[in-house]
Amino acid sequence: MRGVSKRYRSTEALRDVDLELRVGEVVALLGANGAGKTTAISVLLGLRRPDSGSARLFGLDPRLPSARRRIGVTPQELGFPSTLTVAEIIDFVRAHFPEPEPTEELIRRFGLEDVRDRQAGGLSGGQRRRLSVALAFAPNPAVMFLDEPTTGLDVTSRLAVWDAIRAFGAGGGTVLLTTHNLGEAEALAERVIVMSEGQVIADASLEEIKSHAGLRRIRLRSQPLPRLANVQRFVDEGDRRVLYATEVGHVVEELVRAEADLDELEVLPVSLEEAFIALTGGRP
Repeated sequence: MRGVSKRYRSTEALRDVDLELRVGEVVALLGANGAGKTTAISVLLGLRRPDSGSARLFGLDPRLPSARRRIGVTPQELGFPSTLTVAEIIDFVRAHFPEPEPTEELIRRFGLEDVRDRQAGGLSGGQRRRLSVALAFAPNPAVMFLDEPTTGLDVTSRLAVWDAIRAFGAGGGTVLLTTHNLGEAEALAERVIVMSEGQVIADASLEEIKSHAGLRRIRLRSQPLPRLANVQRFVDEGDRRVLYATEVGHVVEELVRAEADLDELEVLPVSLEEAFIALTGGRP
């Protein structure tokens, strides 16, 4: 996307957004509800037309079928014909693409063996989500757009989806993933794009995003401590206290001067969730 803006009546969903996916990347697109993530994906897929700027898939207008034949998609919500079986729905989607994945392989990979011949109207929420993800892999795509792919899945199913995404990326596939589970983004993504109020406010590698927050964690035994400069906040985790600090060296010097108990002291990077909160000032 180049300079893309999109407005819905009085709401400016996207403001002059530049976004580029490179071959072989697994990219997490993060932001609070209303940040513009779903609109951005809709523009890239040709489901929404930008008010200004341009969007291209493989150099083509994303509304063209020739551009879409190389992509797989899991939207946030997907309805299925209630009387078709799981295998019939997979076969129907596969029929739209020149070299699709085999139906039985998709059923096996996403744990749908027990519901292979069940009508979609009788599927649980988790089973419907697994089917939705399987359909994104059905085209044997070059690029996948996954919008909250593991919402509602149990741990085993979620890990199976993660493994499939990792394998796809390791094989040279490109993934754009949106998720409110920042642990999921941290587990899968090499690059992170953060959106806020319709704009891209950060675009860097996972480690760079975490370092951009400007914070480190100092973890030590819980104990009374003096007021420490450069410590933004602290939390207690059982018998440990975690300090979030900007200038770690200065904080450690202050702890030494205060004769704090430094046995088992650790200095750690912040998590992606902590970096996200520092960048946006809010929860994912």
